[in-house]
Amino acid sequence: MSDGLTNPPALAIATDMVCHIIVKAREFDVQDVETDPDSASNAADDGGVSILEEHEDDPTQAELVAFIAALDEDEQVDLVALLWLGRGDGDLDDWEDLRTQARDARNDRTSAYLLGQPLLADHLADGLSALGLSCEDFEKDHL
Repeated sequence: MSDGLTNPPALAIATDMVCHIIVKAREFDVQDVETDPDSASNAADDGGVSILEEHEDDPTQAELVAFIAALDEDEQVDLVALLWLGRGDGDLDDWEDLRTQARDARNDRTSAYLLGQPLLADHLADGLSALGLSCEDFEKDHL
């Protein structure tokens, strides 16, 4: 098994782009299903309940969908392969196989597929970690 640190494979997607997706996915993941569809127009009037609720026109989800859809094919393939690596579908020795499987499975619903994955942010972060990469610097600069 490779250690992931000596010669990690080059990614088609920039680490900062993956980190952006991780940060936004965490924002999206903390939301809960809508419990008060008739909430007040001001979050303070409804005790702030609506702030962390999922809405059909959620701007975080829309941003993630647009961002992922704008990635080129190779970037989307590596993003899916990172997810699979991070959730344990293979290890670093399987990286090229994961990429091949992601390329074979690729379609125009990559955004929906990724956003439908439980723990998307955690799995992407774990995938980066397996490659010896991290979002630590990105998070310092953007959070």
